[in-house]
Amino acid sequence: MSRHKHKTDDTHKIAPHRPGAATRLRNYFLTGLVITGPIGITLWLTWTFIKWVDGWVKPFVPKVYNPETYLPFSVPGFGLIVAILVLTVVGFLAANFLGRSLITFGENLVGRMPLVRNIYSGLKQIFETVLDERGNSFTKAALIEYPRKGLWAIVFISTETKGEVARRLRDSAETVSVFLPTTPNPTSGFLLFVPKEDVIELNMGVEDAAKLVISAGLVSPDLPEILEDVIAEPEKLDKIRKREDA
Repeated sequence: MSRHKHKTDDTHKIAPHRPGAATRLRNYFLTGLVITGPIGITLWLTWTFIKWVDGWVKPFVPKVYNPETYLPFSVPGFGLIVAILVLTVVGFLAANFLGRSLITFGENLVGRMPLVRNIYSGLKQIFETVLDERGNSFTKAALIEYPRKGLWAIVFISTETKGEVARRLRDSAETVSVFLPTTPNPTSGFLLFVPKEDVIELNMGVEDAAKLVISAGLVSPDLPEILEDVIAEPEKLDKIRKREDA
C-alpha cells in the first residue's frame, strides 16, 4: 500500500517550468542591449564631439602643420588637440600683466557696444560661475515642496541669494537660490528663491540626482541613504507643515 502511494505521489510531481527558446532569446537580446547600449551611445557622443571640434578648428590650421597634408588618411581628434593647446596658451598669456591689459582693453571696447555688451557680460558671468573651481555651484541636491503642498521636487542648490533679490527678501526669510530641473532634460528648468528652512538637503550627489531626473525616477540611488536626513530631522518637516498651515 505504501509502495503504491509512493508511486502515485511521484507521478503527481509537477516539473519545474522552463522558459521556452523564444523567451530565452529575448532575455539574451535585452541583456546584450543593456550592456552595449550605454557603451555605444557614449562612444557615439564622444566621436560626434570630436568630429564637431575638428570641423571648427581644422580649417584654421595652416596646411604645413596639418598632418593630413602628408598622410593619405584623416587624423580624427587633431582639431581637438589643437583647440586644447590654443586654450591653454590663451590662459597662460592672460595670466600675465600684458595679457590682462589686452583683455581689459577688449572688454572696455565691447562695453561700448549696446547689444553685444549685455550678451558678453552675461555669458562671462555664467562661465566664471560654472568653471570657477573655488565655487560650490551645484554641489548639493535637495527637496522642496513644488508646485504645491504635498508634492516634492528635486532641486540643485546654487548659492545663497545675493544682490537686490536678497535685499528685497531679507525681511521675509533667509533664502537660497536653487535650480529646479525639468524631466528628461535637466539643462532646462526654473530658478527659484526658497527659504532655507523649506529646503531638505539630500545625501545623494548632483550626478545621482541628475540621473534620477533624466530617467523620470527609473534610476534611483539607494533609498535608505537618500532618506537618512529626512528621518533624522523629522522636526524640520513638522516646522514646514505648521508654517504652511498657519
